[in-house]
This record gives sequence, C-alpha cells and structure tokens, in this order.
Amino acid sequence: MAEEEKKETEEEKGPELPEKPLDRMTIKELREVALKIPNVQGVHGMNKEELIALLKDYFGIKEEKKRDVASIRELKKKIKELRAKREEARTKGDKRMVNILRRRISRLKKKTRRLAA
Repeated sequence: MAEEEKKETEEEKGPELPEKPLDRMTIKELREVALKIPNVQGVHGMNKEELIALLKDYFGIKEEKKRDVASIRELKKKIKELRAKREEARTKGDKRMVNILRRRISRLKKKTRRLAA
C-alpha cells in the first residue's frame, strides 16, 4: 500500500527536473519525462525541439539565446560582396582601399565565428 501511495503522490506532483541537460537527452528520455506531465497529449508526435520547449516551459527554464543563423548568412553575403570590391580595387591598384576592405572582411569573419560558437 505504501508503494501505491508514493506513486499517486509522484503523479500528482509531476516529474522532477532531470539531472542531465535537456539538450543532451535523447528523444526517448525526453518523452518519458514529458509523459509524466499532467494534461499533456501528443508527446509521441512531437520532435525533439518541441519536447525541449515543452519541458522548459513546464519547469520554468528560461530559453537560452540561440545563434542567429540568418545573420550568419547575411554576414557571409556581405563578405562575398567585400571580396569582389577588394578584387576590383586590386585591379585598379588602390592599395589603401584593398587594405581597408581586407580588415573589414577579417572583422566580419570573426563575427561569423563568434556567432557559430
């Protein structure tokens, strides 16, 4: 009887926050935890991102800042444009402009690396 009471109180409380970070858990582990949450349906139809969002919302974990993939693409597009301008300046023989563009390209490459990390 004591075991049944423990199970009932466990179900009423809901699941505890897992020791392992949610991002590192497998989808099976995430589903097991999500199934213990009361009034949640469709756990087996959810993908990993949806399960993580559900669990973070349930446990009150604030969303970490994700890298902005769109801005990385924009920066790489800008780098391509600057490289074309740099080649144009090289053919004209404008060393000063080549140097300026080289430094701009370098800065943008560093930004893309920081965003990717």
